Amino acid sequence: MYIINDKEYECSVAVTLDIFNDKWKLSIIWNLLAEPKRFKDLHKSISQITQKTLTIKLKELEEKNIINREVFAQVPPKVVYSLTPAGERLRDVFKDMFEWGVSYVKEHGEISQDHVTCEATISKKIGVRK
Repeated sequence: MYIINDKEYECSVAVTLDIFNDKWKLSIIWNLLAEPKRFKDLHKSISQITQKTLTIKLKELEEKNIINREVFAQVPPKVVYSLTPAGERLRDVFKDMFEWGVSYVKEHGEISQDHVTCEATISKKIGVRK
């Protein structure tokens, strides 16, 4: 049994699934892997997310100690989001997801020439070299 904040889980996978229970949280983390970002930059980089949803998901990730929120005392206020050490450990998860995705596409689809650009972007974010 796993217990976090008085909530019980049967296994560690249940903990992970509870934290990443929607499509936006992994997108946020993906966008913070390369560098810390301000709210407006995160909002621009995640297509179709509303500002309200982004605010809610950032708060949830901060409460789970996956991301940091740093407020700078200036006018206008500057807020920067970055990954905590726990968030940084997700880098290896993204590497595994990348490798699984490539093998899946090779088995069930095809890879276009654009994959070179994608792999270069991924290499910068998570260190994958293919």
